[in-house]
Amino acid sequence: MIRVLQIVTCMNRCGLETMIMNHYRKLNRKEFQFDFLVHREEEGDYEKEILELGGKIYRISRLNPFSIKYFKELDEFFKVHRYKVVHCHLDCMSAFPLKIAKKYGVDIRIAHSHSKSQDKDFKYPIKLLVKHFIGWYATHLFACGEEAGKWMFGHHKYIIVKNAIDVEKFRYDESERQKIRKELKVEGYTVLGHVGRFFPAKNHIFLINLFNEYSKDNQNAILWLIGDGEGKKDIEKVVKQMGLDEKVYFWGNRSDVNSLYQAMDVFIFPSLYEGLPLTMVEAQSASLPCVMSNNVPDECIMTNLIQKVGLEEGYPVWKYAISRAIKMKRYDMANIIKHHGFDVEKNIKILESIYKIQ
Repeated sequence: MIRVLQIVTCMNRCGLETMIMNHYRKLNRKEFQFDFLVHREEEGDYEKEILELGGKIYRISRLNPFSIKYFKELDEFFKVHRYKVVHCHLDCMSAFPLKIAKKYGVDIRIAHSHSKSQDKDFKYPIKLLVKHFIGWYATHLFACGEEAGKWMFGHHKYIIVKNAIDVEKFRYDESERQKIRKELKVEGYTVLGHVGRFFPAKNHIFLINLFNEYSKDNQNAILWLIGDGEGKKDIEKVVKQMGLDEKVYFWGNRSDVNSLYQAMDVFIFPSLYEGLPLTMVEAQSASLPCVMSNNVPDECIMTNLIQKVGLEEGYPVWKYAISRAIKMKRYDMANIIKHHGFDVEKNIKILESIYKIQ
């Protein structure tokens, strides 16, 4: 059996982590097994399932490029735990663990780009520098889309590994939609939804201001925010200050997000930047009309459900797009998503072929 080490920040219910789990569940576990090296002490949302599937979880300190302690831990880990395949999901910072993996003779060393930019925090200049060294240490370069690949890897050749989902799980069903809306007591309401971690790139503050403007003219509108993250408390404060407490619902991380897509009327996605968001694939699989910012790559547009709007165009234009989206007729589009190669059944075969060492 080939054990593949997945190197991640943590295994909470977020985009890239959900993508990894989508593949993990379909993995031929007679031939392959996933283990995880995480950079957080707290338990992640998916860790229990990982252990149930036979995976191992190892912990290491938070990645700090200035920490001698971190690099000693990383070196000690690879000295003790010998892997033939390492799949790294730390974007620019993948250069650091892959360098040590190469030192200890790991045969297949994969760097995976999940975004076309990074938060412009104090680490940003370091990230811009170290991403140029990834090609020295990786044997394979993966990207969720063309823009993410070009941004991370430049002139190096990379493989597109699409953010695949279990399409059947998200397939639209009108009777299921009505059932869920009744259970959640949102019949007669216009449900705007968003799924995403609370961090700057998702642009929640814009979303809250947009909803505030939209709800002034649409008293029956409510907003569902699904996800978690360090910035959640700040957004909760803004919602309270604006008097939207009874109209904005914080759902946290959910395992039934597929059902919530069914119940929504419009999906709002005003990101500052993205790679190829898993949520946009899920929403379209659920035949849910979407309004997204023009910062999201066109590669995720597979249906006529999506309207792109510039953040600079202002709230009136976004409100008009939402009104148009609500009028769209929903019908089953799952097969279109499969046709575009986003079904996990197909993609896992690509990964297995690369993981398998001849």
